[in-house]
Amino acid sequence: MEFFAEVPDRVAYAGQEAKRDGLAYRVYDPNRTVAGKRMADHLRIAVCYWHSFNWPGSDIFGAGTFDRPWLSPDADPMVAAKAKQDAAFEFFAKLGVPYFCFHDVDMAPEGATLKESKSNLDEMVDRAAGKMEETGVGLLWGTANLFSHPRYAAGAATNPDPEVFAHGAAQVRHALEATHRLGGQNYVLWGGREGYETLLNTRMKREADQLARFLELVANHKRSIGFTGTLLIEPKPQEPTKHQYDYDCATVHGFLDRYDLLGDYFVNIEVNHATLAGHSFHHEVAYAVDHGIFGSVDANRGDPQNGWDTDQFPNSVDELSLAMFEILRSGGFTTGGFNFDTKLRRQSLDRLDLFHGHVGGIDTLAQSLLVAEALLYDGTLEATRDGRYAGWRGDLGRKILNPNTTMAEIADAAVASNLDPKPVSGRQEALENRVNEVIWETT
Repeated sequence: MEFFAEVPDRVAYAGQEAKRDGLAYRVYDPNRTVAGKRMADHLRIAVCYWHSFNWPGSDIFGAGTFDRPWLSPDADPMVAAKAKQDAAFEFFAKLGVPYFCFHDVDMAPEGATLKESKSNLDEMVDRAAGKMEETGVGLLWGTANLFSHPRYAAGAATNPDPEVFAHGAAQVRHALEATHRLGGQNYVLWGGREGYETLLNTRMKREADQLARFLELVANHKRSIGFTGTLLIEPKPQEPTKHQYDYDCATVHGFLDRYDLLGDYFVNIEVNHATLAGHSFHHEVAYAVDHGIFGSVDANRGDPQNGWDTDQFPNSVDELSLAMFEILRSGGFTTGGFNFDTKLRRQSLDRLDLFHGHVGGIDTLAQSLLVAEALLYDGTLEATRDGRYAGWRGDLGRKILNPNTTMAEIADAAVASNLDPKPVSGRQEALENRVNEVIWETT
């Protein structure tokens, strides 16, 4: 049975000839060469299993609104999981994306025991392997849900109860091994409950030590099973907890450095999480690239009038182009990609709305990639950055950076030369104008 029978074939690239409201890509041409690679190889697009197929369209104020028959409480859990998987892979194939992502409990229902949960997941993973072979869709990353069940109300790795820590470790082991079996290119850890609600009952140092131990165990198990994919941590400042220990990229970087985990973990940056942390997406990508921890991206957006994680489909080329520029100038993704961690709005009830949301978001990424390529070839941003710091390549700059130079020597040199530096324009407005010009020229 087809869940999306209205879409008889794969969504194709039609360019500007695409019909209004039709299901076709206007910009995303997988085989178009951009900066030396196929557009599809730059973007490495994935669809998330959870919001698209495991979420009924509910929120804290109302019940689900979506047509998702496999989510009926009356359905047999494994029969429903298979129907959900059929619909998901039908969607992946018809959308024409190369990858998907999943949580363990998205793919298989949780059992009464850990043993039963593992058995359910094993059965559904075997079935997914057949679907992947049939459709050609690969796995960008897998993960375990260590935040929805009441046992994780106080976190998993950071929980005050070691039994919860052990339960979470078992769940991650199973999910990591399932990801490995499906040829996943990454494994993600999102610490949605790894934080605190109040400091009145919290020992932050102990919880941080526990989290580091958990991450160490995961990295060791990855090596022991021969999984060669990348381990990713997904930063988020708060929500659902008041404060989470993976607040932003800088916080994750400092944590990894403090616990000697650099090189074992990289970051999966979500656009909406960046803005919740008070940063732009551009900032978070630039930080991760410059500090060698960039891994992958969850492509979505928030609403500037809402203070929570709305996970909307990306639709702003202006917002994404500069972040895409940082990714492109760094050489692009290795094992990572753009995963659509996105939700339909509760009133988007038609089955085709899921296609419209993804098609529009993918075209937005594709147009942003073209702008990033144009910015890279234009050279204005890189030339301005290089020129602004040119003095550090001169005698004084090299002297300051020489570890054998003392502060007294630097100060004496400044006095002897009678230094009186004058401020230099940062040319912000001119650069902003140039970015806009490139966007307009590329559109």
